[in-house]
Amino acid sequence: MEGNPEGVSESAVRAAHEVRVVFSRLRRRLRESNAAGELTPSQSSVLSRLDSDGAASVTDLAGVERVRHQSMASTVAALEKRGLVSRRPDPDDGRRQLIAQSEAGRAFVADRRRAREEWLTRALEDGYTEAERRTVIEAMALLDRLTRP
Repeated sequence: MEGNPEGVSESAVRAAHEVRVVFSRLRRRLRESNAAGELTPSQSSVLSRLDSDGAASVTDLAGVERVRHQSMASTVAALEKRGLVSRRPDPDDGRRQLIAQSEAGRAFVADRRRAREEWLTRALEDGYTEAERRTVIEAMALLDRLTRP
């Protein structure tokens, strides 16, 4: 393949492309599998970030999401209106408020996660043979190495 970085095989270039394309399509299908009552991509990203990172200020969220403060304030307000996040004073700075997932927000994230996994489980059960599912498991173990330092 013309334009490959020096010392990189064509198979590595093709594998990288295929992994990126397939994971992008799979991510889109997972989002579509549970679209009823769904959040906007920005709202979903913030709620997921709060799930993994814990409480944060609107300013902090705007910085990590790379959006303007005003845009993040609107996103947080929409989540708050749905009861998915709550505000509390920052114990280190009384002028700031921290945004955290509410109990309803945690349940929402868990339900969405469960629905996506159920869709994927059913798709793998219905569309693949036992041998193909074992191949998928083996491939995931190989790809998992990409996530390791």
